Amino acid sequence: MAKLLMKGNEAIAEAAIRGGCRYFFGYPITPQNELPEYMSVRLGEVGGVFLQAESEIGAINMVYGAAASGARAMTSSSSPGIALKQEGISYICAAQLPCVIVNISRGGPGLGGIQPAQSDYFQATRGGGNGDYRLIVYAPANLQEAVDITLEAFDISEKYRVPVFIAGDGMIGQMMEPVEIPEGFVSQSAEKDWTTTGTKGQRAPNIINTLYLDPLKLEEHNIKLDNVYKLIEANETRYEADSLEDCDVVCAAYGMTSRIARSSIKIAASSGVKVGMLRPVSLWPFPYGAFDKINPKAKGILCAEMSMGQMLDDVKIGSKGRWPIHFYGRSGGMVPTPDEIAEQLIKIAEGKSV
Repeated sequence: MAKLLMKGNEAIAEAAIRGGCRYFFGYPITPQNELPEYMSVRLGEVGGVFLQAESEIGAINMVYGAAASGARAMTSSSSPGIALKQEGISYICAAQLPCVIVNISRGGPGLGGIQPAQSDYFQATRGGGNGDYRLIVYAPANLQEAVDITLEAFDISEKYRVPVFIAGDGMIGQMMEPVEIPEGFVSQSAEKDWTTTGTKGQRAPNIINTLYLDPLKLEEHNIKLDNVYKLIEANETRYEADSLEDCDVVCAAYGMTSRIARSSIKIAASSGVKVGMLRPVSLWPFPYGAFDKINPKAKGILCAEMSMGQMLDDVKIGSKGRWPIHFYGRSGGMVPTPDEIAEQLIKIAEGKSV
C-alpha cells in the first residue's frame, strides 16, 4: 500500500470516506477548515452529500437526522464550535444514534485563539450537554493513528449506537505526515433494524424520541444507556504503556503532548532517570486499570498537558493515592517543549519540588 503525504485534516476526511461516511454537515472554523473543504470535493466524487450548514447548531441537528435514517454521518469543528453543538450531541446520545464528531481543538476559553490546545478534555469526557450521557472519545497522537481510528469509528459507533468523538488539536489538523489509507475498507457494521426509513408495510414503525414525560420511563432509559456505557468501559479502553514496571517516574500524557514527552523521556534518560510512559488513547473510557502496572516504588507521576490540568483529575483517580501526582502544562495555544517536561521529570526523580 502506497503512503500518501497528507495534512491531518485531509487525512481524517479521506479516512472517514473510506470508512463509509457519505454525509458531512459542518460550519467553518479554524483550525479544522481543511476537513470540510476536502469533504466538499470528495463526497461529490463518491455519491455522498456535503452541506455547509447555517451554523454549528444546524450542522449537528442535520447529523441527528441523517443518523436516524441509518446513514453514516459526520461533523467536525474546533472548540467553540463543538460547544455550540453540545445540545445536539446530548440529543443524539439520548436517541442512541451513531455518528462521528471531530474536534480539532484550539486555545480557550471563549473565542480564545487559533493555536493548538488540549483544553477541551472536560468538554469531551464530562459532556457539555445536559443529562446522563457519554461519548466514546479517542485522542490520536499521530496522523496514522488518526486515520486508523477514523476508519474504525463508524463501526464502533454503530456497534454501541453511541457517537465516537475524535479529539485532535491544531497540530494534528495542520501538520503533514505520510499515511496509509486502505482502499475498499470493509465495514463490519451490523444490520440497522432501528432506522426511520419507512415501513413499506412490512414492519412496525420505528420511532426515535428523546422526550419521556414519565420519570420512571426516563429513568429506565437512563439505566439502559448506562448499561451500554458499562459495556464500552469493559471492551473499548485503549492505552499505550512503556516501561511502567521498573521506572523511576511516570509521564502521563495524550495526543500531541505525548509525542513531545517521548523526546523528554530520552533527555531524562541521558541524566540517568528512567521514565515510564502512560498514554491514554481512549480518553473515555479512561484506562484507570493501566495504573496498576506502575512500579509501586516510583517517585511520582507527571501529568503533562496543553491545558491548565484537565486530565489531571483522571490521573488522580487512576493512581488511587499510591504515588505523588505532579502537573506541568502550557495553555492558550502555548506548546510545552521537550526540555521543559524533562526538567520536571528529573526533579520528581530526585525528590525535588516541581
